[in-house]
Amino acid sequence: MTTPYKDSILRGDCIEVMKSLPDACVDLVFADPPYNLQLGGGLTRPDQSDVDGVTDEWDQFESFAAYDAFTKAWLAEARRVLKPNGALWVIGSYHNIFRLGCAVQDLGFWIQNDVVWVKTNPMPNFRGTRFANAHETLIWAGRDKKSRPTFNYHSLKAANEDVQMRSDWTLPLCTGQERLKTGGKKTHPTQKPEALLHRVLSATTNPGDVVLDPFFGTGTTGAVAKRLGRHFVGIERDETYAKAAEARIASIVPADPEDAAPLPSPRRQPRVGFGQLIESGLLAPGSKLYCPKRKHIARVKADGTLDTSLHQGSIHKVGAGVQNAASCNGWTFWHYEEAGKLAPIDSLRSVIRRGMN
Repeated sequence: MTTPYKDSILRGDCIEVMKSLPDACVDLVFADPPYNLQLGGGLTRPDQSDVDGVTDEWDQFESFAAYDAFTKAWLAEARRVLKPNGALWVIGSYHNIFRLGCAVQDLGFWIQNDVVWVKTNPMPNFRGTRFANAHETLIWAGRDKKSRPTFNYHSLKAANEDVQMRSDWTLPLCTGQERLKTGGKKTHPTQKPEALLHRVLSATTNPGDVVLDPFFGTGTTGAVAKRLGRHFVGIERDETYAKAAEARIASIVPADPEDAAPLPSPRRQPRVGFGQLIESGLLAPGSKLYCPKRKHIARVKADGTLDTSLHQGSIHKVGAGVQNAASCNGWTFWHYEEAGKLAPIDSLRSVIRRGMN
């Protein structure tokens, strides 16, 4: 399904605007809906200066029932416009995240993870009556139980010092030059940091995907999407926010497509047999392969097998045999020698794959 209004900000009520979009037209929905903070009066610091809280009309609901009805209405439209393998991200605070989570499950979404955004610079609890609220929660959910949402696991792991990415993300609030201001005051009270959206979009979308943000605000989702080579559709009813978002996004320079592409998953790569290395001339019959410490040596045969005199067979079988192990990944165990240095034969497999692609 072709997505209309790509890379556009649509003005109006999010529910009514989403109704104008066709079914199954977006890959991801990122939503930062009203928190329904239920603030009982103003909030001041110890020096009696006012805290810039969320007191805007869009965050006011007459009851929990009214908020729940609004939540289910926009979530239902969000689910309708998602592609079968599409996914939802929704963020909230303790005021609303539990109500959001219930609605997400009631409507048939399938939760993949909840993620805790731990703020390095949270606002203190000035009244001293509660713990300082130092985190927000994100829910990541597939369109339904059968969905297979994009998850760039290998990119995330590589970017995290080759350690599996966890569900607790420590990131600062939006401050400094990134914070948009109008007349010296915050343009939007709950502008999210670009670092947060960068992780969400790089983790769960691919270049060319379309991301819908029904509560677009000042356009953090659109700015990051454009930088990462994704498309966006924003919905915003406040003209001041929409204009600020347009100016912000216009200044973004997209990354080169090659630089925006995620690290490919080995499971998605074309299958390459060891014999193809011999067929292509990357390894010659009679070549020697070594384990990383040169303790074990094997000879390459023309039929794509290895021979150590005691063990014959595939790169995996012979690798397991020389180690007296139950199994072995021969692609990473066996190395070839070039200019006096050893390199894994997996690097030669990569050469074949690049040719296939």
